[in-house]
Amino acid sequence: MGQVMIMDKATTTINPNGRWAPLSNVALCSRALERALNRSPNLPGMVAMTGPSGYGKSMAASYCANKFSGFYVECRSYFTKKSLVAAILKEMDIRAGRTLTEMMDQAAEQLDLSQRPLILDESDHIADRNAIEIVRDLHEMARTSILLIGEEQFPKKLLKFERFHNRMLVWQLAQPANATDAAALADFYCPGVAIAEDLLDRVCQVSRNVPRRICVNLDNIRDYCQKNGLKRINLGDWGKREIYSGEAPPRRPA
Repeated sequence: MGQVMIMDKATTTINPNGRWAPLSNVALCSRALERALNRSPNLPGMVAMTGPSGYGKSMAASYCANKFSGFYVECRSYFTKKSLVAAILKEMDIRAGRTLTEMMDQAAEQLDLSQRPLILDESDHIADRNAIEIVRDLHEMARTSILLIGEEQFPKKLLKFERFHNRMLVWQLAQPANATDAAALADFYCPGVAIAEDLLDRVCQVSRNVPRRICVNLDNIRDYCQKNGLKRINLGDWGKREIYSGEAPPRRPA
């Protein structure tokens, strides 16, 4: 597996400097996977975190890969059953066999022997391409723990795969950022700058509590404070400057 960063807290997410901050969705994702890892032998071991784009699900998956030494694969829109298993074997540093059957045996054996979880980000792609049953096969062959990350509609997409859907142990919904999350992100993205509560509240409001948009706004605030030599800032100081909402700007008349 590629180089990972081992963390010592179960409730953190990463910032551009490679450090981690306590965010609720990372804690929720970590608990879901931990439940699968500690489940009774007769229970299924597949869990999922689902929610809108920008909620930090991929960061949560990345953290879980580090904490639990998981095999992490980001699914692609072009993945077939064979290319999915090939990507898993590449993450395992195993040279893939020639046939899909041989590759499945290789992946299942490694999962069984290592007892390391399999983490599949962007799992909507393999559901859309009807490659998701391969994941159930690996689960049955190795009795391994599997974390799937998907968008809001991912649970509905799995309804047509009844045998897969019935083997889910936990459905964890990603949550919008709360005030504690926003404050933690401010500490990471604006080090050395004290952001007043009124400005942080406004950022959350305009960002609709989407963590990714909050991070964009915090970086804009950091840049403004750095250029103007500010160590603290409130909503009045920010004035009428734009707060990023995620919406494209309207066309202005020439």
